Amino acid sequence: MKVCGFSFLRNAVKYDFPFEESLRSLLPLCDEVIVAVGKSDDETLERIKSIDTKIKILETSWDESQKEGGRVYALETDKAFHAIPSAYDWAFYLQGDEVIHEKYYPAIRHSMQEYLNQPKVDGLLFNYKHFFGSYDYVGAKYSWYRREIRIVRNNKNIFSYRDAQGFRKKPNEKLRVKLIDAFIYHYGWVRNPAALQQKINANISIYQGNNAEAQLKEMSKAIYDYDTANEPVEPFTETHPAVMQKRILQQNWPFEPNNNFKYASAKDKLKRIVGKYTGWYIGEYKNYKKI
Repeated sequence: MKVCGFSFLRNAVKYDFPFEESLRSLLPLCDEVIVAVGKSDDETLERIKSIDTKIKILETSWDESQKEGGRVYALETDKAFHAIPSAYDWAFYLQGDEVIHEKYYPAIRHSMQEYLNQPKVDGLLFNYKHFFGSYDYVGAKYSWYRREIRIVRNNKNIFSYRDAQGFRKKPNEKLRVKLIDAFIYHYGWVRNPAALQQKINANISIYQGNNAEAQLKEMSKAIYDYDTANEPVEPFTETHPAVMQKRILQQNWPFEPNNNFKYASAKDKLKRIVGKYTGWYIGEYKNYKKI
């Protein structure tokens, strides 16, 4: 069984992505990792080159005409995916703010081996933990996505969908996937507040295109304030991935969460209760077919 990792990055230092930790967490599960690195205003490229010789870099230029709706993210993901040689069986995707805990390595390896010779399985589905504000809390709001595909077969009929959150298969089929006993740790909302605000501004430009100018003008000098986000959170009492320990110790901003669920609507609370006890998450978006 051969496994190739893939990802895409641009200005990852500027926006304070835990991209080095992300790639280091992926390397033990892969024979090779391909990273599409867009032209950046910082030392992203140099930092990636220094991580490990198993990482192969594909230097790219983002198509600025495809920014609206986040389409450019999918295009960059596809560039990395299509660079994976045909000899590989599985392709393991991580975004720059996603990290794998080493405690899940055995389960991930076992699942890839178990479904290797079952062609009806297009990919593997992961659970998610979304950290918010600090490394001690995870988002409790119902709108956080619970699961997403992060391992797919090395089948070039598969493509990154919409803004690269998930995958589909040509012409436009949802992938048939198996849910595995592993989590992806998403740290996109635990970053230096100034860098996070810069990234939010960049996302506004990408997702809204020409309609973003007025909103960006208003927000351009802002620093993200976690405390006023009114985001319901729950305490995180487990351990973080070993690769994250140094970064966690360097956190230098305060975060005092609001009471759990204080700002969650009654409808939100009801949906969570129903999901917890029945396994049915009302209105959940599923870009896959679980088999």
